[in-house]
Amino acid sequence: MNEYTIVGGGRHYSACASLAALGLHLTHLDLFGPVRKMVTIPQKTIKYPPVEKLYDALITILAGAHGLVEVNTRLRSDVALQRAFGRRACAEQSVVQDTLDASTATTVTQMQQAMDVIYRTHSAGFRHDYAKAWQVLDVDLTGMPCGRKAALATKGYFAKQRYRRGRQLGRVLATLYDEVVVDQLFAGNTYLRTTLPSLLTAAEQTLDLDAAKRARTILRVDAGGGSVSDINDALQRGYHVHAKDYSGQRAAVLAKSVTTWVDDPKVPGRQLGWVTVAATEYVRPVRRIAARCQRKDGQWAVGVIISSIAPEDILVLTGLPPDKLSDPTAVLCAYVYFYDQRGGGVEIAIKDDKQGLGMTKRNKKRFEAQQMVMLLGVLAHNILTWARRWLAAKRPKLKSYGILRWVRDLLHVSGFVVCNPNGQIEQILLNQAAPLVNDLVAAWQDVLAAAQVAVNSGET
Repeated sequence: MNEYTIVGGGRHYSACASLAALGLHLTHLDLFGPVRKMVTIPQKTIKYPPVEKLYDALITILAGAHGLVEVNTRLRSDVALQRAFGRRACAEQSVVQDTLDASTATTVTQMQQAMDVIYRTHSAGFRHDYAKAWQVLDVDLTGMPCGRKAALATKGYFAKQRYRRGRQLGRVLATLYDEVVVDQLFAGNTYLRTTLPSLLTAAEQTLDLDAAKRARTILRVDAGGGSVSDINDALQRGYHVHAKDYSGQRAAVLAKSVTTWVDDPKVPGRQLGWVTVAATEYVRPVRRIAARCQRKDGQWAVGVIISSIAPEDILVLTGLPPDKLSDPTAVLCAYVYFYDQRGGGVEIAIKDDKQGLGMTKRNKKRFEAQQMVMLLGVLAHNILTWARRWLAAKRPKLKSYGILRWVRDLLHVSGFVVCNPNGQIEQILLNQAAPLVNDLVAAWQDVLAAAQVAVNSGET
């Protein structure tokens, strides 16, 4: 019997047969192999090795669970799904929870190292062609509410939740590829300006960013990372920076130096203008653009964008033709629109993970346990991103669906896992009535050809 074996052969029903197809491919790639080799959890093996219980947790997250208690209902009860991921059995949910609670700081470090190996092996971001195009890294911080008794749970900023306690999650996203490069967990009262150096150091390690690569990398951050010291630190490291000024008071003063305001052709009510005051406080030359919108009370809300990117490069990044370089208004708008694209980058990635992967729903009291859960969530995000790329090679329309749609719909197509008399999985039969089933069948047939597993649709 091989890695795809189900004892007894025949057809085995799964509510997530399309997820089983993904599991077969991950098993064929041995994607989880670095975790098995590098991660050691100080816990006795009674029935299941601790690292395999981590794998059960990952599969459960991919299956759409917003709490690890759902291991029992989403994975343990689905034998076909277990076998497709190379598991002969599944641990009970409380046992999986105990394994996470047994994690130590050393375990977390080992897991981060294994994640780096996986990322470098399978990601497009690590293989980015810096000579051909800019690498864009979006950096942001988001609140992770949790119970007051959890480690590092403090009062802090949590959107629309006053007086809430929790932690903060810092993220570095390779925006061109929608891949999470780094996730780190901090206390709830932490701000981006204090975590940015740590996040950049981790990203440099994962992406192997030397001086030449940093010179072709753009850091895009919101006002939380837009202080003078933050920007100077990034510029001294060799990065290019595109950020919003941290100080609202300084932005209001700088906006007064604008000689000509231009109406934004895309955003009604917004006006843009060049800041004419020299930016002597920065260690490298930067351009500053003021943007203002009128509040209901008639006052202007003002922000200032700081950028070290040259005008000809900002046109390329926003898809404008080179002849627009002679149009000051087009260049002005390009700088602002490139900052606006954060909304479709890291902000959307965080929102997708909260909605589709339940990122804020799985809370552990022990900090190391929560870090392990966080890292499993990062791996789930990247697996789904890579799956979109694998399948889009055959069916480009599948690339347009977000993580929520993937987890909720595309990976929850019911069907059968079909085995030969020896118990070897030889076919995935998807429900022919499911939306997009024809696209999934065509794409998975191509991807699973190397594993010698057929994918078809039919009555289930």
